[in-house]
Amino acid sequence: MTKYNRVGKLVATYGLMGELVLKHELGKKSALKGLEFIFVEERKDEMLPYFIQSAKIKNDEEIYLKLEGLNAKEQARRLVQKEVWLTEGDFNKYASRSSAISLLGYHLFENNQDLGEILEIIEQPQQLLCRIDLEGKEALIPLHDETLQKIDKKNRRVHVILPEGLMDIYR
Repeated sequence: MTKYNRVGKLVATYGLMGELVLKHELGKKSALKGLEFIFVEERKDEMLPYFIQSAKIKNDEEIYLKLEGLNAKEQARRLVQKEVWLTEGDFNKYASRSSAISLLGYHLFENNQDLGEILEIIEQPQQLLCRIDLEGKEALIPLHDETLQKIDKKNRRVHVILPEGLMDIYR
């Protein structure tokens, strides 16, 4: 089964020829050079591939995308506010190793206990929230200076020290 990683959201149309603006969290300027297609989540858990005709950098966090089959602003408008995903292999090529989103797929550990795989990173002004599946329930674990102990890139682990009682909320 193909694994997908969320990279951002289509936030606006641009021009009259069906171009879109992708706001991404790749952690570096990118025009996605060499990438043939993206996946757009048109409905929950339904990834549809869109071939990229052209892509150019708008700024550090945004890219202008021209997708095949979208030739008018009205056609592109239906994809605005939709999540954009890449296959895990493509994600690893385009995401900065130092970006928060690069922690996707890592496992969260507290006191050598595996709490679960990081499924999503939610960036907030003061902290990151890591969404994990904890015993069948969604749990949001904060990452900031006080909770982050270390990141072990070799073993794909994030070690944390969590506030007392936080995990009791989810159990």
